[in-house]
Amino acid sequence: MAPKVMIPFLVSMMLLTGVGNTIFMKYQDMQCVRNCDSKDPRQRKNFEQPVLQTVQMFVGEMLCWLVLASRSFYVYYTAIRKRRQSGYSPIAGADDHLHTLETADGHAAASAIKPLVPNDETRTPLRGGRLILLSLPACCDITGTTLMNVGLFLVTASIYQMIRGCSVLFVGFFSVIFLGRRLRLYQWSALVCVVIGVGIVGLAGALFKDHKAVSASSATQVHASVMMLARQVHATARSPELVRAVIGILLIALAQIFVAGQFVLEEWILENYALEPIKVVAWEGTFGFLFSMLGMIILHLAIGRTESGRYGYFDAKEGWRQYTHNRIVGITAVLTMFTIAGFNYFGLSVTRSVSATSRATIDTCRTLFIWIVSLGLGWESFKWLQVLGFALLVYGTFLFNDIIRPPLKSWARSASRRWEPLLPEEPIDHI
Repeated sequence: MAPKVMIPFLVSMMLLTGVGNTIFMKYQDMQCVRNCDSKDPRQRKNFEQPVLQTVQMFVGEMLCWLVLASRSFYVYYTAIRKRRQSGYSPIAGADDHLHTLETADGHAAASAIKPLVPNDETRTPLRGGRLILLSLPACCDITGTTLMNVGLFLVTASIYQMIRGCSVLFVGFFSVIFLGRRLRLYQWSALVCVVIGVGIVGLAGALFKDHKAVSASSATQVHASVMMLARQVHATARSPELVRAVIGILLIALAQIFVAGQFVLEEWILENYALEPIKVVAWEGTFGFLFSMLGMIILHLAIGRTESGRYGYFDAKEGWRQYTHNRIVGITAVLTMFTIAGFNYFGLSVTRSVSATSRATIDTCRTLFIWIVSLGLGWESFKWLQVLGFALLVYGTFLFNDIIRPPLKSWARSASRRWEPLLPEEPIDHI
């Protein structure tokens, strides 16, 4: 475990990289890449390359290999220096020397590299041909990330992050079905609360346009929101903005099915095979990069280079031109790669140093910070309906993770009993 003085730093960096990743992705989507000088705003085209954004995410995950390489170099260099200072002695293995460093210094040299699951010796090492198992969650990651990237084009960053909260629902179902977990009654109620919260957030994003909020009292805004709700439904039922928002919300929600499948597959692999979580991220990034590049080439040849597919999602040639000719798009791509790598590393460090439940709580705070940053940048306006949905989402998440007590005494007694958790460790986050 990392020393206590380092925990605030790890938490801060997890929040900073997590918030930065979503903000950079959304800012990249807002960049005009074609017909930018047109006086008609409808003719201006923003950056919309979800497949390339998926590739850049996997490149970021592959940066975890640099962390592992740095760790190996540090262990080797330290062993060489120790041998020179104390005379000749055989160089200890990397794992033995890392354990020695932890014991001597009182903390882990790299807490994110240590296994998250105890009794590691009971599991089969994941090496050789067995590594192909990691291609399964990588395929889920490809599908889920691409769908979410398309959805992010159509909704604001905060709504995107909040809708992602419904993944806990699918994780719950899949874990019960495929991993044999059991959920208590209050946890099912928490999942229902999360779904209601996500639905309210989606409703707020679909019904209310994002313009600068006028100065008004809180009571006035609440009253206006309630009175105008029915009229908003009728007036905007056929508007392109509503259609785009609804499509974006549905795509992000659909993506959570694949995200949940990825989490459950990772959990099954880590329960049955021994491999450091940061290597899991690195290998998934490698498999995901290879599959994404192969898919991108096939889609470009089949769709992207045709007349109807030109300038579309699968036009890889146009996407590469946008990356290289628009400086902001290129810079945000690099920042996105490093923030996703940092978020995975610091997230694993927090899970190892504190607890998986604490990490879930911190990740919920990330949603709040993304919302605050979006409001501060003027990307969206304040909506009371969104506040209500977010409150239900946070309450359901905290209740599910046993951070707050269940509301009924019978549920509280059930929660106090020894029970097998849904997922023993927090699944590895990728975005």
